[in-house]
Amino acid sequence: MAGIATLAIAYVLSQFYRSFMAVLTPALTAELGATKAQLSFASGAFFIAFALAQFAIGVSLDRFGPRRTASTLLLLGGGGGAFVFASATAPWMVTVAMAMIGIGCAPVLMSSLFIFARTFSIARFSVLASWMVAFGTAGNVIGAAPLAQAAEAFGWRPVMAGLGVITIAAALAVLVVVRDPKSPEGMESGNAGFGGYLELLRMRVLWPIIPLTAINYAPTTGIRGLWSGPYLADVYGADALLIGQVTFFMAFAMVAGAFVYGPLDTMFRTRKWVAVVGNTIGLAAILYLALNVVSDITTITIVFVVIGVTGGSYGLLMAHARAFLPPHLIGRGVTLMNFFAIGGVGLMQFATGAVVTANVVPGDPTAAYSALFWFYVLMLGVAIVIYLWARDAKPEAAATTEAQSKLERLR
Repeated sequence: MAGIATLAIAYVLSQFYRSFMAVLTPALTAELGATKAQLSFASGAFFIAFALAQFAIGVSLDRFGPRRTASTLLLLGGGGGAFVFASATAPWMVTVAMAMIGIGCAPVLMSSLFIFARTFSIARFSVLASWMVAFGTAGNVIGAAPLAQAAEAFGWRPVMAGLGVITIAAALAVLVVVRDPKSPEGMESGNAGFGGYLELLRMRVLWPIIPLTAINYAPTTGIRGLWSGPYLADVYGADALLIGQVTFFMAFAMVAGAFVYGPLDTMFRTRKWVAVVGNTIGLAAILYLALNVVSDITTITIVFVVIGVTGGSYGLLMAHARAFLPPHLIGRGVTLMNFFAIGGVGLMQFATGAVVTANVVPGDPTAAYSALFWFYVLMLGVAIVIYLWARDAKPEAAATTEAQSKLERLR
């Protein structure tokens, strides 16, 4: 349990790093001359590096376990990247730093999910995964108003250097405290190394789940971590403190959403339809923004909160896929799905940067953000439609599988 607690603290840092740039947008623009497109690219670099690292991480988890995998990458990538960010003198250095941090943060949640999958029942996986995400999402809270206040009081460079020290300390704690779970008795070896990913990709049952896994989190994290700052500044004239206050509420909503999604599959005995309903409500909230780019701060904050709550289906979707994974591919299975989840966010960061840049109208800041929100509506809507073809994985059915029985005997 101490190991999970240590990974949870490290995951708070991971969530912080993926969303803090929205608050620092004014400072990075003023001091480094970074444009919106450059900051979008830097934010996207975090997610692309994070996603691409999943393949090696999956193999490492199955071969070497979560302790060495998570501690090594968090120390070198996370801690090192924070120091590069603190010393940045040009936008390209911010991009390099974000890519390093992305690699460093990439194994943290996956190590936790690997331990959950090897230690607890399939039926409990959704709750544990969702609540781990909920706890880690506190990093979004820290990356809102508290970060804005700290950066204003001490400057963003000292704050980032301090975070580098904290990240290194967290990595060392993971190395000391985390214990690798035992492999299930009689587990078949299957494809070794990267060949296991080909085995997973041949599983057609996963195909309809992948698009929504790739898109469901993108609007929430994109708005919270990147576009909320420019949107509120350009359309409403908000300063860093007001941006921090608005995103503070959205960050809390993201925490609440992950907690809420956790037990819903057990309550309603379906994973598929909980995900469909939740993401459709989120789609409606984004549609409201597309139709009402200019409203008032209170209304926008409420809409952001709805998007934050409904965008928390990551754990549920991971549990949906987890129900179909063979035991010998647990590490590679969860990292494959996480590759699509984080890779989708990264690609959407790049794509939304291009969408906003292409739709800029001098004297009319609303045009670019209208296009942005419509783009989110289109992509999320298509993903939900494809997901309708997915086979459901009801918790009570999953609990009776042979893999479940093997896992239960380990407890």
